[in-house]
Amino acid sequence: MKSIKTSLLGAAAAATMLTLAACGGGGGTSGGDDASVLRRGISAKVDTLDPHRSSAKWENIVIADMFMGLMQSAADNEPIPGVAEDWQVSDDGLTWTFDLKETVWSDGEPLTAEDFVYAFRRIQDPALASQYSSLLYIVKNARQVNAGELPPEELGVRALDDYTFEITLEQPAPYLLGLLTHYTTYPVPKHIVEQYGEAWIQPENIEVNGAYKLAYWRTGDQLVAEKNPQFNEADSVCFDRVAYYEIEDAAAVERKIEAGDMDINNGFDGGRAEELEKKFPGWVRTTPGLITTYWSFNSSQEPFDDVRVRKALSLALDREFIVNKVLTPGYIPAYAFVPPKISNYNVDRPEVSFADMPREERLEQARTLLGEAGFGPDNPLTFEFIHRSTDDNPKAAPVAQANWEEIAPWVNAEILRQDTKVLYARLRQADFEVADGAWVADFDDPINFLYLLDSETGQQNYGRYGNAEYDALLQQASRTRDLEQRAEIFAEAEKLMLEDYPITPMWVQVTKNLVDPELTGWEENAQDNHLSRWLCRPGADSGETEVADDASAE
Repeated sequence: MKSIKTSLLGAAAAATMLTLAACGGGGGTSGGDDASVLRRGISAKVDTLDPHRSSAKWENIVIADMFMGLMQSAADNEPIPGVAEDWQVSDDGLTWTFDLKETVWSDGEPLTAEDFVYAFRRIQDPALASQYSSLLYIVKNARQVNAGELPPEELGVRALDDYTFEITLEQPAPYLLGLLTHYTTYPVPKHIVEQYGEAWIQPENIEVNGAYKLAYWRTGDQLVAEKNPQFNEADSVCFDRVAYYEIEDAAAVERKIEAGDMDINNGFDGGRAEELEKKFPGWVRTTPGLITTYWSFNSSQEPFDDVRVRKALSLALDREFIVNKVLTPGYIPAYAFVPPKISNYNVDRPEVSFADMPREERLEQARTLLGEAGFGPDNPLTFEFIHRSTDDNPKAAPVAQANWEEIAPWVNAEILRQDTKVLYARLRQADFEVADGAWVADFDDPINFLYLLDSETGQQNYGRYGNAEYDALLQQASRTRDLEQRAEIFAEAEKLMLEDYPITPMWVQVTKNLVDPELTGWEENAQDNHLSRWLCRPGADSGETEVADDASAE
């Protein structure tokens, strides 16, 4: 076994703790009457807080505050030790052994390696039908367990003792530590899940191992979490309470900021960035992100099972106009799926073949392709395009509609604005013709984007694309330990997929947040992960444990 020491990661964690410990004190803030409460806008309604049922970025803002995996994300999103304090990896890169800290659930029950075994098996349980189970198909036998072909005991995880947890992989995974910060890998309390079933995540039942514990949840209103005194790093957590607002309306968000009732919102109208900066000086935060907006074609139904139709509609979209005239400054047009800032992909990146083609030539080729597919004045192409109700998406949709109608008068696109939560539910059910969507990296590696189009990915493969050659290339890349060779195989796979047009990449985003400049501990990162536990502001209490002791003494 080759040991991987965690001294550098531990030092990073310690540095973060020291920063937080020093952030208390100071005078008044613009954060309302109670400086110990952090108020966060999360842009959409929460459907679930179960780490094994969620697949929504906005839900993870709450989930990641409440649970901690083997690894955790530092303020800058670098993976640092979480429940694990050390680990070893075998020479072939397939077996990882994690030494766990002695920690407890919020009810005082010990958290052991068996909790991780239970969680890893649970997310692959076919009866659970997790939307995100495929993210962990890297674990040995996970795909077969999820398909019901093998019993859960055959999954490549086991507890060697109470505080030693072992993972065996199908292929080496250079990104594993980053993946282990993701909510699909979090432990869940077996004793609570089995007692309450699906209701285990309700405030009156839930037990957690992270910094905050859910105390209130009213759909369409807000969620509130309170500091978990049993959290093993509770002394370093500044805010006693976090309130999460499910507000999609940008005007309502601005009113809350003006009233001093919101500290953070996870988005804003990019076209108004300069206006918002003047209105709320210091609040606008952006950085290049690992975020690709892409639109899916439902290749499981006519006429989108015809590559000529998919390519024609992709050709017609004027990405440059949308990006330069409509969207947030800093976005770039996308002609590939994997964003340019991704790691482990240092090769000539593939793009769709028409990337450098003048627009008139693109439109002419689109007309030709649709004619070959049987569409024309006597057989018009009519379809529905659904788009998210949040962010810049409602502004881009009518431009796309006009672009498609430029192909010919007999191309008719109907656009439909959907609640973001509803839209993603329709995507997972393949209940659409053409649909807007975006992917934010779960971890910093090209496989996190490319696996979405694998035929066995399941619900996250929205258009039900299937190509055996593409699947085989992804498998080959996953078995390749040389990172340069691996990247070259990924590039071959992405090129193949792009020319099949199951999706049309649209733009690569910057992250967008509105953040009170008086908050400390906020660090921009490409994956846009910001745990509440790293944040603080003058006047917030970072010593709840001592306060609680004093109160009990009274």
